[in-house]
Amino acid sequence: MTQQRSIAVDAYIAKFPPATQAKLQALRELILKTVPEAEEVISYGMPAYKVNTILVFFAGYANHIGFYPTGAGIAAFQKEISGYKNSKGAVQFEIDKKLPLTLIKKMVKYRQAQDAAKASKKKILKTCRKGHQFYKSSDCLSCPECEKTNKAKAKMFASFSAPARRALKTAGIQNIKQLSTFSQEDILNLHGIGKTSLPKLRLLLKQEDLAFKKVSVSKSKSNK
Repeated sequence: MTQQRSIAVDAYIAKFPPATQAKLQALRELILKTVPEAEEVISYGMPAYKVNTILVFFAGYANHIGFYPTGAGIAAFQKEISGYKNSKGAVQFEIDKKLPLTLIKKMVKYRQAQDAAKASKKKILKTCRKGHQFYKSSDCLSCPECEKTNKAKAKMFASFSAPARRALKTAGIQNIKQLSTFSQEDILNLHGIGKTSLPKLRLLLKQEDLAFKKVSVSKSKSNK
């Protein structure tokens, strides 16, 4: 296949002194030869090489070349890069020393294999306990629909005081529809709920075209 070289990467390399340019160009050629299908882009201001995700980055500096094979790439080659200055996501190669091309190639191939393995995982149709169906490639059974509902529930009464939230929870009120099965009198009888909570609760009900349960006149009189 004919590789498309990025003009932006050409410009990036051209701004460095000749000695640094030579090393950056050598690094570039090695990566493109190792992963011919990679797309050459500029990301975070650096040359980067992408297949399904970005495999590696590199960057030029005054005294060194920075190579960024992600945290996973660094972790897998801790022994091999121990002689170079490195961090969680990067390794530095000094300008006045030869690039360890064999090592760099191994790191690029490692990232290529990781990227391919991740892309090959097919998403499988799963069903949660509540019957929601969703696709996931991992063994995790966390249901996106249930998570969305739980977050909505958590936000629903977030503006209420802690005693009021506990009172509603104790009464089994976790959503607006459940709230509509209670009358105002029922709510006020809950320990922890005050009259100041009623306007907020009415507003929540109104937003869903609902209202508090009405108490019949005869029942109201019998309670007096």
